[in-house]
Amino acid sequence: MGTFRLTTAGADTTALGMPLDRPLAQWQDALIVHVPRGISRHLVRFVELDSVVFAVKEATDRFVEREYHLLQDLSARSVPTVRAYGFVTERRDDADEELPGLLITRHLPFSQPYRSLFTGRSLPELRTRLMDALAGLFVRLHLAGFYWGDCSLSNTLFRRDAGALAAYLVDAETGELHDRLTDGQRAHDIDIARENIAGELMDLQYAGVLDEDIDIVELADSARSRYEQLWSEVTSDEVVPRGENYRINQRIRRLNELGFDVGEFRVKSEPDGLRVHFDTQVVEAGHHQRRLFALTGLRVQENQARALLGDLYRFKAKWEDGLGHAVTDDQAARRWLDEKFYGTLAQVPADLRGKLPDAELFHEINEHRWLLSERQQRDVGRDVAVASYVDTVLRDLPDLALDLSGPPTEELEPIFE
Repeated sequence: MGTFRLTTAGADTTALGMPLDRPLAQWQDALIVHVPRGISRHLVRFVELDSVVFAVKEATDRFVEREYHLLQDLSARSVPTVRAYGFVTERRDDADEELPGLLITRHLPFSQPYRSLFTGRSLPELRTRLMDALAGLFVRLHLAGFYWGDCSLSNTLFRRDAGALAAYLVDAETGELHDRLTDGQRAHDIDIARENIAGELMDLQYAGVLDEDIDIVELADSARSRYEQLWSEVTSDEVVPRGENYRINQRIRRLNELGFDVGEFRVKSEPDGLRVHFDTQVVEAGHHQRRLFALTGLRVQENQARALLGDLYRFKAKWEDGLGHAVTDDQAARRWLDEKFYGTLAQVPADLRGKLPDAELFHEINEHRWLLSERQQRDVGRDVAVASYVDTVLRDLPDLALDLSGPPTEELEPIFE
């Protein structure tokens, strides 16, 4: 019997069902699930236990413990990352031979590596949305004081978010956490990211996934320009003319819309007015997420929350028009949730319902209804829209919750080296 030392976040004992005293490459096929993933320097396997999927990476004891604590710290600072479950060190097999350590993270549901985005059902303006998502992730990382050191598309996972993409850090092994990054550290991090991203996109172009006429260098450079624009928006000082203090609240609202909060702001009097410096912080839940959760209890991503709130308020306005008097947001939310949100989802066949998160599925059905109605110059109605969406779109979608159709992860051919 081999030996090991397991450390977990919390008291979950699920990992004890893994053969932690065996080399990762020898784990039983019955435990392994085949999840699309990017490239890793180390062997990575995906394991399903008690209906939960974990990513298990093999590396030295020092690296797995360090990366575990980095992921924990980033999560505590509300940075979008995979969730660290635990790490295993001091592993020895039955013959008392030393084994590498293990980092265990929870698989991010409904996430995709970047190549799946290009080879599966594509989003409109996918390249733009991809660069926007990366820029947003970088700003959040840098605000939290995290120097990535090896950003690449392969080290990132993406979730669809009401037509946009949300990016999550997967691999933190090269990163460093500081109280605050210098401008030089930020610039160097972006330089490395630009080179890696250009190489990976070039590989897609060589493989015929991207059109040959796409300027890869220009596309990779756009990640930098989007990052610099967003960084300036969330960190730059603002000079407010005297008597126009309302502009401070306008700026705070803009930051909230982008998914950031203001920890504090400092005001300095100048001849031209007031110079306001904002101490911008990353927050896990944005303005719309918090509002939707307060009204409905739904936990969704920011763009999804914005779309759902818009639908809720349209529902409320129509209801008030029929009643001839106002109703509260809470009353409208309860009725919208039962009649519109869950009423729509209930029409989706149960075997297809889990292909997308509820909020994304509802959003896509609404978008499909709008497209059908535009085409026919009339409102086709919910029943027709749901049936059409299920038959023409949803049935052909891969299961983003867990795609079991691929080969074992370690047999995937590298797409960039």
